[in-house]
Amino acid sequence: MKWFKRIILIILLLSILLILALILFEIFGMFANHLTTDRQTKKLTSDLEREISDIEIIRVDAITGNTSGTGNHVECMSVIAFSTELTKSEIEDFLSKYYTFDDCDCFVEMQENGSYIFHLVRSAPFPDNIEGH
Repeated sequence: MKWFKRIILIILLLSILLILALILFEIFGMFANHLTTDRQTKKLTSDLEREISDIEIIRVDAITGNTSGTGNHVECMSVIAFSTELTKSEIEDFLSKYYTFDDCDCFVEMQENGSYIFHLVRSAPFPDNIEGH
Protein backbone atom coordinates (compact mmCIF):
# COMPACT_ATOMS: atom_id res chain seq x y z
CA MET A 1 0.00 0.00 0.00
CA LYS A 2 2.94 2.34 0.67
CA TRP A 3 4.18 2.04 -2.94
CA PHE A 4 0.66 2.87 -4.19
CA LYS A 5 0.63 6.16 -2.21
CA ARG A 6 4.06 7.05 -3.60
CA ILE A 7 2.93 6.44 -7.17
CA ILE A 8 -0.19 8.60 -6.67
CA LEU A 9 1.95 11.34 -5.09
CA ILE A 10 4.41 11.24 -8.00
CA ILE A 11 1.57 11.43 -10.54
CA LEU A 12 0.09 14.45 -8.73
CA LEU A 13 3.44 16.22 -8.49
CA LEU A 14 4.19 15.59 -12.18
CA SER A 15 0.76 16.95 -13.09
CA ILE A 16 1.38 20.09 -11.08
CA LEU A 17 4.83 20.53 -12.63
CA LEU A 18 3.38 20.10 -16.12
CA ILE A 19 0.70 22.72 -15.44
CA LEU A 20 3.32 25.14 -14.07
CA ALA A 21 5.52 24.57 -17.13
CA LEU A 22 2.57 25.31 -19.42
CA ILE A 23 1.77 28.52 -17.54
CA LEU A 24 5.41 29.65 -17.71
CA PHE A 25 5.51 28.87 -21.43
CA GLU A 26 2.42 31.02 -22.01
CA ILE A 27 3.91 33.90 -20.01
CA PHE A 28 7.17 33.62 -21.96
CA GLY A 29 5.17 33.62 -25.21
CA MET A 30 3.28 36.75 -24.20
CA PHE A 31 6.56 38.52 -23.35
CA ALA A 32 8.14 37.47 -26.67
CA ASN A 33 5.07 38.59 -28.66
CA HIS A 34 5.02 42.04 -27.03
CA LEU A 35 8.77 42.42 -27.54
CA THR A 36 8.33 41.56 -31.22
CA THR A 37 5.57 44.14 -31.61
CA ASP A 38 7.73 46.82 -30.00
CA ARG A 39 10.66 45.99 -32.30
CA GLN A 40 8.39 45.97 -35.36
CA THR A 41 6.97 49.38 -34.44
CA LYS A 42 10.41 50.89 -33.81
CA LYS A 43 11.69 49.54 -37.14
CA LEU A 44 8.65 50.90 -38.99
CA THR A 45 9.12 54.32 -37.36
CA SER A 46 12.81 54.28 -38.25
CA ASP A 47 12.11 53.26 -41.86
CA LEU A 48 9.55 56.02 -42.25
CA GLU A 49 11.90 58.65 -40.81
CA ARG A 50 14.82 57.42 -42.94
CA GLU A 51 12.90 57.38 -46.25
CA ILE A 52 10.63 60.42 -45.89
CA SER A 53 12.60 63.59 -45.24
CA ASP A 54 9.68 65.89 -44.35
CA ILE A 55 7.79 63.41 -42.16
CA GLU A 56 6.04 64.51 -39.01
CA ILE A 57 4.98 61.59 -36.81
CA ILE A 58 1.60 62.33 -35.26
CA ARG A 59 0.88 59.13 -33.35
CA VAL A 60 2.38 55.67 -32.87
CA ASP A 61 0.31 52.69 -31.70
CA ALA A 62 1.32 49.07 -31.17
CA ILE A 63 -1.14 46.27 -30.46
CA THR A 64 -0.37 42.65 -29.65
CA GLY A 65 -3.24 40.18 -29.73
CA ASN A 66 -6.01 38.96 -31.97
CA THR A 67 -6.32 42.08 -34.09
CA SER A 68 -8.52 40.67 -36.83
CA GLY A 69 -11.04 38.96 -34.57
CA THR A 70 -11.08 35.86 -36.75
CA GLY A 71 -9.84 32.87 -34.85
CA ASN A 72 -7.52 32.23 -31.97
CA HIS A 73 -4.15 33.58 -33.05
CA VAL A 74 -1.85 36.41 -32.01
CA GLU A 75 -0.67 39.17 -34.33
CA CYS A 76 1.67 42.11 -33.98
CA MET A 77 0.08 45.32 -35.28
CA SER A 78 1.83 48.66 -35.71
CA VAL A 79 -0.10 51.77 -36.70
CA ILE A 80 1.66 55.07 -37.32
CA ALA A 81 -0.11 58.32 -38.20
CA PHE A 82 2.07 60.86 -39.96
CA SER A 83 2.00 63.82 -42.30
CA THR A 84 4.14 64.54 -45.35
CA GLU A 85 3.93 66.36 -48.67
CA LEU A 86 4.43 63.10 -50.59
CA THR A 87 1.59 61.23 -52.27
CA LYS A 88 0.46 57.79 -51.22
CA SER A 89 2.11 56.15 -54.24
CA GLU A 90 5.40 57.95 -53.55
CA ILE A 91 5.35 56.77 -49.93
CA GLU A 92 4.74 53.19 -51.05
CA ASP A 93 7.55 53.46 -53.62
CA PHE A 94 10.02 54.68 -51.00
CA LEU A 95 9.07 51.94 -48.54
CA SER A 96 8.67 49.07 -51.04
CA LYS A 97 12.24 47.91 -50.37
CA TYR A 98 11.22 47.16 -46.75
CA TYR A 99 7.56 46.14 -47.05
CA THR A 100 5.23 44.34 -49.46
CA PHE A 101 2.06 46.36 -49.69
CA ASP A 102 -1.36 44.72 -49.88
CA ASP A 103 -4.83 45.81 -48.83
CA CYS A 104 -4.92 43.76 -45.64
CA ASP A 105 -1.69 43.40 -43.68
CA CYS A 106 0.49 46.23 -44.96
CA PHE A 107 -0.98 49.41 -46.39
CA VAL A 108 -0.94 53.19 -46.30
CA GLU A 109 -4.24 54.97 -45.85
CA MET A 110 -4.83 58.65 -46.55
CA GLN A 111 -7.02 60.52 -44.07
CA GLU A 112 -9.47 63.32 -44.83
CA ASN A 113 -7.19 65.90 -43.19
CA GLY A 114 -4.34 65.01 -45.59
CA SER A 115 -2.32 62.92 -43.15
CA TYR A 116 -1.54 59.23 -43.61
CA ILE A 117 -1.79 56.09 -41.50
CA PHE A 118 0.58 53.20 -42.08
CA HIS A 119 -0.86 49.82 -40.97
CA LEU A 120 1.44 46.83 -40.53
CA VAL A 121 0.22 43.46 -39.23
CA ARG A 122 2.50 40.44 -38.87
CA SER A 123 2.06 37.08 -37.20
CA ALA A 124 3.54 36.84 -33.70
CA PRO A 125 6.37 34.40 -32.92
CA PHE A 126 3.98 32.54 -30.58
CA PRO A 127 0.73 32.77 -32.60
CA ASP A 128 -1.14 30.18 -30.55
CA ASN A 129 -0.57 32.03 -27.29
CA ILE A 130 -3.41 32.51 -24.83
CA GLU A 131 -3.50 36.22 -25.73
CA GLY A 132 -5.20 35.35 -29.01
CA HIS A 133 -8.17 33.60 -27.43
